Amino acid sequence: MLSRLLHSRLTLAELVPAFVFILFLIAALKFPRVWDSSFCAIERLASRVALHRTASLLSIALLPLIIRICLLPLVPVPVPGVHDEFSYLLAADTFAKGRLTNPPHPMGIFFETIHVNQLPTYMSKYPPAQGAVLAIGQVLGHPWIGVLLSVSAMCAAIFWMLRGWVPASWAFLGAILVALRIGAFSYWINSYWGGAVPAVGGALVMGALPRLRRPCGRVRNAIWLGLGVTLLANSRPLEGALFCASAAILLPVIVHCKTSSEWLKFARRIVSLPVVVISVIAVLFMGYYNARLTGNFMLLPYTVNDRAYSAAPHFIWQKSLPIKHSSNPQIEGLYSLERQYWSQNRLDSLRHFRGHLELVLVKFGYFFLWPQFVLPFAISIFYLQDAKIRFFLLQFLLCFLGMVAVVWSQPHYAAPLTASVFMVIIQVLRRVRRCQYRGVPIGLGFSRAIVGFSVAMTVLYVAEAATNPYRASFVAPAGVWGAEGNRYREGLLRQLQSLPGNHLVLVRYLNGNTPSGEWVYNRADIDNAKVVWARDIPGVDLKPLLNYFRDRHVWFLEAGTSPPKLSQDPPM
Repeated sequence: MLSRLLHSRLTLAELVPAFVFILFLIAALKFPRVWDSSFCAIERLASRVALHRTASLLSIALLPLIIRICLLPLVPVPVPGVHDEFSYLLAADTFAKGRLTNPPHPMGIFFETIHVNQLPTYMSKYPPAQGAVLAIGQVLGHPWIGVLLSVSAMCAAIFWMLRGWVPASWAFLGAILVALRIGAFSYWINSYWGGAVPAVGGALVMGALPRLRRPCGRVRNAIWLGLGVTLLANSRPLEGALFCASAAILLPVIVHCKTSSEWLKFARRIVSLPVVVISVIAVLFMGYYNARLTGNFMLLPYTVNDRAYSAAPHFIWQKSLPIKHSSNPQIEGLYSLERQYWSQNRLDSLRHFRGHLELVLVKFGYFFLWPQFVLPFAISIFYLQDAKIRFFLLQFLLCFLGMVAVVWSQPHYAAPLTASVFMVIIQVLRRVRRCQYRGVPIGLGFSRAIVGFSVAMTVLYVAEAATNPYRASFVAPAGVWGAEGNRYREGLLRQLQSLPGNHLVLVRYLNGNTPSGEWVYNRADIDNAKVVWARDIPGVDLKPLLNYFRDRHVWFLEAGTSPPKLSQDPPM
């Protein structure tokens, strides 16, 4: 597994932080009282802030925003590049215009693209939550504003969740670690791909559970529980269902009721009137949304897209699907690659399963834990006598098994677990901090090493941003980010938008395959867009498209060259 990690995931530059952290840790264990007065002063200040609910919540919510906005001169507003991002941005543009979907376009064959349904309506295939967040940002001036707000809400929600399980000062520390680790520097804030929204949902669910046992605020916390479940259902429904089911199954681990009547009372608080009402409203909305997009209350847009294009199952144990052929070579090429990926990760041999398991573990560990949180998360198995650690670690294991069952895996698939993962880390640090060896407070040094290195890593991230703002480890998971091609597309789009009149860009992929950065994505209202991107499909007559857009300036783009060539003369 380590060899796979080193070979397929991390470069030498990415291994350097691990070596530096080891040095940090050795020094901290050997000299745990170094700079003790400074650390104590900072800890006292943080504890005082944590006790003020409004001040602490506001500071946690603003921390990632302040850091990221200060980085704008080095790392500008992100440019969409992954197929999923364009799909979410289409949903955002649709919602911002006050619609749930768009009518199919008569020239839809030329606008066919990845993760977007052309029929029965023209819309993103994904659940609506991320698109709705981006739509809020678009109404406020730019979709990225919605990303910023969602990350701010994530950090605040995780702080609120942690306060339900640990003392305020430790919850404050945990939220700061989340803000520094994920909030300000990960691809969750540096793209339109999502992650923060389901993380908010998971935090609301897990934060409401311990509060529902308290005598006050039960209605309010039941509402938060219902909202959390709703966010999960409309952002990552599969992972959200597994997350909620695992929490329900494991409740006896953390909730000790002596009699069946006590269990019944607690169950009634969970399945209370506010939760039922919110759940019913959510189900009705989801059904109505499906009906508007697909014509069927029970048929998901995702399923419609699968039936039209997908050539591979979603789960590793499923049998192969019939190969689908398309007149669009880019779409057929992408789904052919999807089928190849499935064949390499399906459950047909021990070698394939081991490779798939290692890949999922590496992606999760690199995003959430590498390098400073790997050790506290790993040693949590030695503290299983702690009911809180046992509960959240078992929940993680159950959800992780669900992640392994899915062929595709990215860190934001585990977003509902964000608060739970950092709960394990914080609870371990609480336990370890009291450890001594021959009178030496090694636990104190260990905990301070983790926190100090997390703060120090922000310097590294800023240095990365200064040298290369599009570095994969800073912006997105490696291997999926076509930064160079996306900057070309964004630059040409701005160039065309500055010219008078409306424009039609015919994109021709000379190599016949889809590049890492797709070009053919359009706004919700194609006919009224200043720039329309269309696909030049081999063997398909362009005359109907050119007649339909006869009032536009026609451009031809050769996407298979480097750099791409844009001209008003058709390529030879």
